[in-house]
Amino acid sequence: MSSAVYAGSFDPITNGHVAIIRSGLVAFDRIIVAVLTNTTKQPLFSVDERVEMIRDALDDDPRVEVDRFDHGLLTDYARGKGVDVILRGLRAAGDFEHELQMANMNRQLGPGIETVFISAGDYFFVSSTLVKEAASLGGDVKGVVPALVEKKLRDKFAR
Repeated sequence: MSSAVYAGSFDPITNGHVAIIRSGLVAFDRIIVAVLTNTTKQPLFSVDERVEMIRDALDDDPRVEVDRFDHGLLTDYARGKGVDVILRGLRAAGDFEHELQMANMNRQLGPGIETVFISAGDYFFVSSTLVKEAASLGGDVKGVVPALVEKKLRDKFAR
């Protein structure tokens, strides 16, 4: 069975993330969505809330495993899961340089682990940061995030 790890903070998951996962499922039998605990950021949602929103957005697809990734190297995490492919999403062209640097560092840190890039498609302009900012200012984020995420953002920023 071919598998890939798609790691990120997903704070919150957007329709761009969902598009990348769904496209990834065309190439891979299983995708492990690894929800990062990023100590350099103050998340809006807890890891448990993010896991719930991801599962809901993907209709609990049995081909998608949602897991926590709390510490360590992504290459070590992938190896521990028996996976040798890291899936990364690309939005605008500006993402590519940073993602290429990360891919090459991961190749250095974990020989034999490759990175596959997938475009976010029509959601190339969407980021979790922009979604949170728009929602916090009362903006309508319907259509760029899954329905449960939209509801949870409204609840978080209710005035």
